Amino acid sequence: MSANPLPNDKTALRSRLLAERRSLDPAARAAAAAALAGPAAALADPGSVVAAYVSVGGEPGTGPLLDALLGRGVRVLLPVLLPDNDLDWAAYTGRAALAPAARGLLEPTGPRLGPEAVCGAGLVLLPGLAVDRRGIRLGRGGGSYDRVLARLARAGARPLLATLLYEHELLDAVPAEEHDLPVDAVVTPAGVLRL
Repeated sequence: MSANPLPNDKTALRSRLLAERRSLDPAARAAAAAALAGPAAALADPGSVVAAYVSVGGEPGTGPLLDALLGRGVRVLLPVLLPDNDLDWAAYTGRAALAPAARGLLEPTGPRLGPEAVCGAGLVLLPGLAVDRRGIRLGRGGGSYDRVLARLARAGARPLLATLLYEHELLDAVPAEEHDLPVDAVVTPAGVLRL
């Protein structure tokens, strides 16, 4: 784990981590995506439901993972961004059924299942920029996944919560606020770390 030199400044930490992601070589990104797919997919049992996402920009790639989950017989739900930054969900049926959406995102084109659909998932994969050893996740700051975590808590749902990261994004400490809920695991190209 690397140390976090900016313990109280989420904005500066986000900027640094995003710059590090942008600087990654495309070949290294592709290799990381391939390495993440196996360990992350192994967290889901065949026949289960996984809430995942389509990676964008320098995020650890999810393309191979989404296909690996389908190959395991997993039902994959992907987010659909709503105008208020909340998330609806739709089933992933393959890359050909993804369409460009707002903010450079790709979203599934199938029927919308409603924001509560995530409550039926046994595994929820959350994007993030960093996670610390307590499981505190630093997101991009839009609040979409904070709403998902709050929705799960209100419903009494207790899926495994995991964040996909590059190894250097597992930090000693991430700035936390009262509403921040921890994740259970981190998946990096090196494997799964339960927190």
